[in-house]
Amino acid sequence: MDNVLFSWSGGKDSAMALYEILAAQQYQVAALLTTVTEDYQRISMHGVRRDLLQRQADSLGFPLEEIMISRQSSNDEYESRMADVLVRYQEQGVRSVVFGDIFLEDLKVYREKNLARLGMKGIFPIWKRTSDELIHSFIRLGFKAIIVCVDTKTLDGSFAGRVIDEQFVSDLPKGVDVCGENGEFHSFVSEGPIFKKKITYKPGEAVLREGRFHYCDLIPV
Repeated sequence: MDNVLFSWSGGKDSAMALYEILAAQQYQVAALLTTVTEDYQRISMHGVRRDLLQRQADSLGFPLEEIMISRQSSNDEYESRMADVLVRYQEQGVRSVVFGDIFLEDLKVYREKNLARLGMKGIFPIWKRTSDELIHSFIRLGFKAIIVCVDTKTLDGSFAGRVIDEQFVSDLPKGVDVCGENGEFHSFVSEGPIFKKKITYKPGEAVLREGRFHYCDLIPV
């Protein structure tokens, strides 16, 4: 089996992509690769605490490789720190990185170009699957997730803290992608068929940052 790095956000699309590659039995995951904002000690964009991230990795049974970036990280900073980690794994024989992207062409091209510079390639196991099919598969397979961040320019902040279920999908306004692929929302997965143990938490404070992003803090239990 080929050794791969897995780009892990902690959310539902990552979980579905990991589910698919594990089911295929063609790859060995060398580590979960997650970008963490060092000023906040939380998963970048999602705002989830590092403790919960580590609990996910422990439950999944894979090493966690955190890439630390600053609060106002530039693309140059992000790409430099990412490249440092990728080169280290490349020297150990890892040639590919797995992503949970669905349909954003520009993001896929961006990832592939950065990897190509290092002689690596991307693997996209859920690419071009429809968002409707993916979200219903996620629920049907028994995954559990909660919305941790909402972009209030596209979705009401009250959706932060809601559990992803059929009612959640039904309540999403028309025009909002049901997987949040356009950045409408982000999630944290706490259990499912790829997890050995449920990650327990309780909802904490709700915070609006940058006048736009509504976060629901999750407190480890």
